Amino acid sequence: MTKTITFAILHFSVAFTVTYLLTGSVVIGGAIALIEPAVNTVVFYFHEKVWQRIQSHSSPDASLEVAA
Repeated sequence: MTKTITFAILHFSVAFTVTYLLTGSVVIGGAIALIEPAVNTVVFYFHEKVWQRIQSHSSPDASLEVAA
């Protein structure tokens, strides 16, 4: 859990810093730092669904090769 929390802090910090450097706005930096991870979470959910579908259609031999 500690790793997850520290990664979240790092993610928010990077999003805020990049946006602040590009815009000079603390408000926009803060908004992007909150919005971007939320959007990324939704996108990740659908990415996982698509990935599961792709893996379920692949042959058993292909999954063994990836695991090896």
